[in-house]
Amino acid sequence: MKKFQVLMISLVLSGTIFAQQPVDYLLKAKALIESGKSSEAITLLTEGLLKTQDYRFYLERADAYMTGGDYKNAVTNYMAANALSLSSGEYGLARISALKGDAVNSLNHLAKSIESPFKLSEKVIMLDAAFSLIENTPDWRQFWKKERYSTSEKKISEIEYYVSIGKAEDAGNVLNELTADYKEDPVTQYAKALVDLSQGRYAESTSILAKLLESEKKNEKNLRLLAKVQLTSGNSSGASQSYSDLIDMGIVDADLFRLRAECYNKTGETDKAMKDITKFLELYPENKAALSFAGKIEAQSGDNLKALDFFSRNLKLHPNDPECFIDRGNAYFVSKTWYSAISDYSMALDIQPSNSDVWLNKGIALFNNGKTEDACHDFRIALTLGNKKSTSYLSRYCIK
Repeated sequence: MKKFQVLMISLVLSGTIFAQQPVDYLLKAKALIESGKSSEAITLLTEGLLKTQDYRFYLERADAYMTGGDYKNAVTNYMAANALSLSSGEYGLARISALKGDAVNSLNHLAKSIESPFKLSEKVIMLDAAFSLIENTPDWRQFWKKERYSTSEKKISEIEYYVSIGKAEDAGNVLNELTADYKEDPVTQYAKALVDLSQGRYAESTSILAKLLESEKKNEKNLRLLAKVQLTSGNSSGASQSYSDLIDMGIVDADLFRLRAECYNKTGETDKAMKDITKFLELYPENKAALSFAGKIEAQSGDNLKALDFFSRNLKLHPNDPECFIDRGNAYFVSKTWYSAISDYSMALDIQPSNSDVWLNKGIALFNNGKTEDACHDFRIALTLGNKKSTSYLSRYCIK
């Protein structure tokens, strides 16, 4: 009886764990491919496919094979993805045919992809280097003579482009054109929310997106924009919930954990922030921004030794980055390890001599290390570079 109970508990636990595994497999595989470890990604995905038949596993494994130059196995996996989810592998097949210089087959697959739920924007396709071998062919030019995207889709792309380069007024003008013909369309409402965000109308943008999400709770694009609006407007708590919703949907994007960590940190939930950034670092252990962020969380929590460990790891990976020296210098500064702080600040200034805050901090560290004359020299440079805080140090310690 006991053995039976243990077996049942084990099965329940394994089922609970596996419920979370598909996304974890995909996140890890994606990170491995991006770091040039395609063979490891293939092994991991093959293991995952023994447990679940998820078309995304085949797509990711196909990408791994293609990255490694094994087009034959890549095609097999894209076809397997198609069998599980119609047209999901067509874009990948289009890319492989293009890389082989086969314009006809490439465009046949591309047409199927554009006509499917997996349709990518025209901008993404045009910027895809995989099509460079066929983009000057007559077949390619003929293909794009046909209208592949609706008027509203083209205008949305225009709006997104203008917003991305900071031209909010131009984005608004295109929105007016779109609204004239498609006022109540959800796509138009999304565009309006995007323009409202770009022009600082956060409440209006939030209201539009909330209504859109009432009818389609799992719309990834709307949720991402809502999270961005919330984060920009200072609603970190709301943003963390939106990022949680995206994570719960199984979106394969490790950056969601990094972004949620930033939100948790702003709301004072440092344990949750550390958990998320640790997960991100398990996937991308050499990411400079994540290592810096993790170090700062530890420093805020009062664990300067752990903070120094993160900052030192960052410096080993990025030895010529002034920000990495500044991070560690600040940690030494807080712990009053003046000599080490001076050393790191000096290294940072060798690379970035115009940083007035570092000159000021280095001056303070020098003063506390008993080197008043050198400290005054640094305070003067900080003032020359526009740092007004150095005035009080100059008047107090340097004017006799």
